[in-house]
Amino acid sequence: MNQTFSPTLPGGMPPRKSALHTAWFVFAAVVALAVFAQTLYVVQARPQDLITGAHGMADIISRAMPPAYDQFVPNLWPVLETIDLAIFGTVFGVLMAFPLAILAASNVTPARPLYFGARALIGITRAVPDLVWALLFVTAVGLGPFPGALALAVHSVGMLGRLFAEVIEDMDMGPVEALTLTGAGRLQVFTHAVVPGVLPSLLGISLFRFDENLRSSLILGFVGAGGIGFQLLTSMNLFQYQTVSLLLIITFALVACAERVSAYLRSKVT
Repeated sequence: MNQTFSPTLPGGMPPRKSALHTAWFVFAAVVALAVFAQTLYVVQARPQDLITGAHGMADIISRAMPPAYDQFVPNLWPVLETIDLAIFGTVFGVLMAFPLAILAASNVTPARPLYFGARALIGITRAVPDLVWALLFVTAVGLGPFPGALALAVHSVGMLGRLFAEVIEDMDMGPVEALTLTGAGRLQVFTHAVVPGVLPSLLGISLFRFDENLRSSLILGFVGAGGIGFQLLTSMNLFQYQTVSLLLIITFALVACAERVSAYLRSKVT
């Protein structure tokens, strides 16, 4: 009996396939290096400037010490504004994103036109940065925390709507099909099968979004949307670096606490 002998490498891969695999790996590595090289060129990376300009950073840090602790009490209101911005943006984002996610989930949407319309709306609110939304709302309602809260809510609709829709599409359809076969109506199927199946995941995503909104609310203050960000920008413009250092300490403590609380609550609901 004639047998054809096909040599293989120790790993079990024929030499020809191994050579092709190696060639693709080398090609991918060259492409990655080329992309990174053009990135360094486009961003005009000059690491040596960090060394030559270190004295400027050291001068600012020295002028920021010690922090102006006497400004802690006057800045408690901006701290509350920052927290409330995140709460408002998250709550209203969830309330608006959930019905859109139902329409944007292919497995439960009532009609294909509604599916595409919801997907388009979610895409638009997600594509426009929250900073741009804040600028638009500032021109509409003026300076203050309200435009920042609206910006966070609208941008949260896009982010939460997409995540909610993906969770709903990945849910177990067994309970939905079982209730449908028993003659349950659409509302009964929704309340007794869809909601219980996705609620823990949606709560976890919402808490994570609150953490993100808290960070974003700090930046929105730079366009006049209130909170610590506005106080930080004002102090920097007035060269009050000791107040700046105090606000940075407060910001760090606020973000760290919110992150831990959010992580703890997510561990309880997921």
